[in-house]
Amino acid sequence: MNIENLQITSSDLRRLLGAASGDAALLYLYIRGGNDPGRAVEELQMPQTRYSCAVATLRQLGLWMEPKKIPIAPGERPAYSERDVMETMGSDPSFRSVCGEVERRLGKPLTHEELKILLGFIRYLGLPADVICVLVTYCQERARQKGSLRNPGLRTIEKEAYAWAEQGIDTMEEAAAFIQAQNVYHSRLGQLCRRLQIRGRALTAAEERYAKAWLEMGFDEEAIDMAYERTCLNTGGLSWAYMNKILQRWHQAGLHTGQEVRSGDRKEDTTSGERRFDADEQAAIRRMLQEV
Repeated sequence: MNIENLQITSSDLRRLLGAASGDAALLYLYIRGGNDPGRAVEELQMPQTRYSCAVATLRQLGLWMEPKKIPIAPGERPAYSERDVMETMGSDPSFRSVCGEVERRLGKPLTHEELKILLGFIRYLGLPADVICVLVTYCQERARQKGSLRNPGLRTIEKEAYAWAEQGIDTMEEAAAFIQAQNVYHSRLGQLCRRLQIRGRALTAAEERYAKAWLEMGFDEEAIDMAYERTCLNTGGLSWAYMNKILQRWHQAGLHTGQEVRSGDRKEDTTSGERRFDADEQAAIRRMLQEV
């Protein structure tokens, strides 16, 4: 087993610590050491089920390198007929079972068009019945998080099914790792919103893109607070574009914690206690304000 010249970036380390998965961290270090993933089960004495979960976690963290599957678009799906549905219903007990379970979870009988969509999940996307049931429950929970009291329709679930297929989520281990990663993301997103004094409303699509980028950069809560304070002081309120430029500059400089920002910051004015800006930074602030 090769353990020489093992290096790990601070970004990867933050992702692994955030996942809180010992098996995923162990497998990552094994692979980063240049070892063969195919021998991981044997050399790490890791049961196959734990190995599968570790792989799924690394994939969701973006730390598992493997060839991507061919993208699948909804427009490419084959057109199933009512006859296809009826014949499958009569010959495939597992299809009948999953149809009944989906109807139970959605609280209504499925139409012929919805049954065709469900058949596509199995035949075209290759999703197992248990993964389909988890997918439906996940979509229901996402709808609740967005404030909807209605169950999602099959068309909405279909969009998520194709997204799962493109990411290679076709086992219970993959589905569990994905949902765990999403739960962590939404928890961190909620914490970020509270620090930005955003309450009682959901983020817009543009705001969430900013927030997601900041979370992926790996800033701690103190650094976010500092960026938010400087944004409010210089713009009079929360300016997403302005705050984004501050955080991007810190990220490029490798400053991701409050302590790192303070260490890399400019010296404070000893007479007024206010932060001094040189001519270059003053010009940068003026440009940012004009862009906002």
